[in-house]
Amino acid sequence: MSSALKQIFLMIRVNLGSLPRRLWISLSMVLSVALVVAVLAGFLAMARGFEAALQGAGSTGIAVILGGGTNQEAGSDVPAEAIRSLTAATGGIGVARNAAGGLAPAGELALSREIVVPVDVVRASDGAEQTLSLRGMDLAGSALRDRAVLPQGRLFSPGAREIVVGGRIADEFSGFAVGDKVRLGAVDWTVVGHFTSGGSAFESEIWADLEAVQSAFDRQGQVQSLRVRLDGADGLPVLQEHISALPGAPFTAVSEADLYAAQSERTSSLIRLFGWPLALLMAVGATAGALNTMMSSVSDRAVEIATLRLLGFGRLPAFTATWVEAVALSIAGAALGILASWLAFNGWQASTMGANNTKMAFQLDVTADVALTAGLLGLAIGIIGGALPALAATRLPLTSALRARG
Repeated sequence: MSSALKQIFLMIRVNLGSLPRRLWISLSMVLSVALVVAVLAGFLAMARGFEAALQGAGSTGIAVILGGGTNQEAGSDVPAEAIRSLTAATGGIGVARNAAGGLAPAGELALSREIVVPVDVVRASDGAEQTLSLRGMDLAGSALRDRAVLPQGRLFSPGAREIVVGGRIADEFSGFAVGDKVRLGAVDWTVVGHFTSGGSAFESEIWADLEAVQSAFDRQGQVQSLRVRLDGADGLPVLQEHISALPGAPFTAVSEADLYAAQSERTSSLIRLFGWPLALLMAVGATAGALNTMMSSVSDRAVEIATLRLLGFGRLPAFTATWVEAVALSIAGAALGILASWLAFNGWQASTMGANNTKMAFQLDVTADVALTAGLLGLAIGIIGGALPALAATRLPLTSALRARG
């Protein structure tokens, strides 16, 4: 056994030591694997970044009430009678009440009536028109976003045509500095503040007073959702039981975390649905390239392998050494691809259509699991692509190989 291991290690050293002689063909295999890994890592980083933006927006302590049997704000409608019935409830309904000293009146339900209106904004950098979310809300709405802070300016005033702008919008679009006038719809709005929310999806929204939005876009009385702070860990089941008895269309209460997790799952699955087939198709080509590379390597080293075999080296060392060479090249390619994807994609700003058919910005995130998944695909290319050439190395016609040398 010791002799066999020595033979394996010696042949591996001979194979790897001869790589400079086959530099360009070996480099082509490394680069093809790197390309596959980088492409897959890019798609996975996109899905991961989208998930992070939405899941970062959700809180288990906040619930969203939707009407009309839908589980999205788009298409939802909560009538005024249901809101009056909810706010008039005197018993425990699973919703916390405002504390003293906040923006909303103390003792009232911690609730915000909300509506989302798509608005078109022209990006100054390239003149492209983007559809953004203008969210009308009560004053309590900002307090119901646990991670939202106002680093610049102030919150909008009730009834005024004032807006506070998410950090991602303020960074990407000109004309949204504090004090600027922005035309949204048919009227002008004054930017009075910027808010951040830990990089979550909220930063792709514009916030304004609910009644001002309803008036400006001729949606008087319309409310799409209610955002409430739950009263303890058991608040959601209690709230769900209460709203089941409300008059009008069926109502749904879902935790904010679950609402955004469901949205992220749909879009991230779609991103992966495009990314994996493309990466696998490229991987097939890279595997064929690896096979050709290693077959050329075996042909180039035919005399060396034949000589070692005649000196008593077995088939296993010849097989193992060739396979290790293929795996080593694929590992180098995978490492290069992961590095390239991290340099090119990590933190890169991207955007897609959100749940309300409006632009949602997020950052690509090349995490450890993204790198591992893409790297394993690169490793598989070397393992599969090197198997047949390794087998061919054990079946070299020894006398023909030595005769060819002469």
